[in-house]
Amino acid sequence: MADLDERLAAALGRGLPGFVALVSVRRLSGGASQETYRVEIESTEGPRTLALRRAAGGGAKERSAAIPGPGLAGEARLMQVAREAGVPEPEVVLILDEADGLGEGFLMEWLEGETLGGKILKDPALAEVRSTLAFECGRILARIHGIDPDAAGLAGILEEQSTRAYVEQLWAGYRSYDTPQPMIDYTARWLLDHLPEPVYDGPRLVHNDFRNGNLMITPEGITAVLDWEVAHLGDPVRDLGWICTNSWRFGRHDRPVGGFGSRESLLEGYEAESGVRIPPSHLRWWEVFGSFWWAVGTLQMAAMYRGGVDASVERPGIARRSSECQVDCANLIIPGPVELVAAGPAASSLDMPRTDELLESVRDFLRDDLRGRLKGRDAFLSLVASNSLDIVLRELTLGPAHVAAEETRLRDLVEAGDGDDLDALRRRLVSGLRDGGVALDRPGLADHLRTTVVNQLAIDQPRYSGLAAALAANDD
Repeated sequence: MADLDERLAAALGRGLPGFVALVSVRRLSGGASQETYRVEIESTEGPRTLALRRAAGGGAKERSAAIPGPGLAGEARLMQVAREAGVPEPEVVLILDEADGLGEGFLMEWLEGETLGGKILKDPALAEVRSTLAFECGRILARIHGIDPDAAGLAGILEEQSTRAYVEQLWAGYRSYDTPQPMIDYTARWLLDHLPEPVYDGPRLVHNDFRNGNLMITPEGITAVLDWEVAHLGDPVRDLGWICTNSWRFGRHDRPVGGFGSRESLLEGYEAESGVRIPPSHLRWWEVFGSFWWAVGTLQMAAMYRGGVDASVERPGIARRSSECQVDCANLIIPGPVELVAAGPAASSLDMPRTDELLESVRDFLRDDLRGRLKGRDAFLSLVASNSLDIVLRELTLGPAHVAAEETRLRDLVEAGDGDDLDALRRRLVSGLRDGGVALDRPGLADHLRTTVVNQLAIDQPRYSGLAAALAANDD
């Protein structure tokens, strides 16, 4: 840390006017690709607080071929350009130079505000401003999308992504995981069959992760748009659809924009600032895409776990959240009534104790006993582990009936071979969806997919709001 302090002080002395002395540096997060620090300094104008973001370990930020990004220097430039366009952003005060010896990164002014999505929806201090946030998000997004990438010097640091290519890239990434998930293949086909007409003449700046959780909120409104690390040039309606995606509503299914507002307010704010009216069907397409994107993204966690890239207990738990997103897709494009299977007894070779009792004892130890003695990430991971055991317990009682019913429906949908098991039947269906041999309107297909993903979600996460939304169709 002493080496970091020394080099940081030298960098600030080089590039920050009025810098007098470095007072303290405190690391706040330990992400895999970047680090964040709170930096206290003395300046000629008095004490000042800054935030440092740099690549992990002080190197260059890792790039992903699947999800290209502008890099930390590019992010800093994006924030500067957005701030000039009236987007709420912290002031970037220094972009690190290679000669600084600190790796890729930048320093910006420190802002106070709430960034946790769940707290933004519950904090009484934010009650008044919540009613205006959807409209404000629309206005901010219109300002982002109004930036001329060429004039701002962004074209050279951002990848251009066509809408069709975006779908095909994600679909190909999912297929590389070699797991048959028919609802994902169905959604990919639907997206490609319903590509929206552009609302602008050419590609625009897309933040690409504009959602509740990447906004800093105070009682006065939005004070910062955070995390530009996956920005690109493409269809800007991606941003409006992403903040409407159910995964980022934190349980408030009735308020589609971030859990705090309506689609109408979002579109009204966008039109008030830009003069452009986004068709609701175009917004809906990107909302479907958002759930499709995260359904694939969660499966990547399982691939990382199985490949040994990250063997933490968190990865498999996140991967099971794919069913949440798949249900959201079903609710949007194939809604209808659905029936849940009844729970049966948990299979066990012994009665004293039963398998479920063993699992419950370990779960309760992790959640109620061990978690209270741990701190920080270890306490969080003990909760994640106990939640995974809850999934296993539900799998024991609901899984047998669920997979038996799924297999019966599949045998009616696809031509089964001799000895085909459930996995083989699933693969026959996804193969037909991928090569077009199975039409999206095949009789029984939508009902099968809807029933399968809803019952899987009842195992994986029965408290997810998409389950209640799916079951509400039974009352219509």
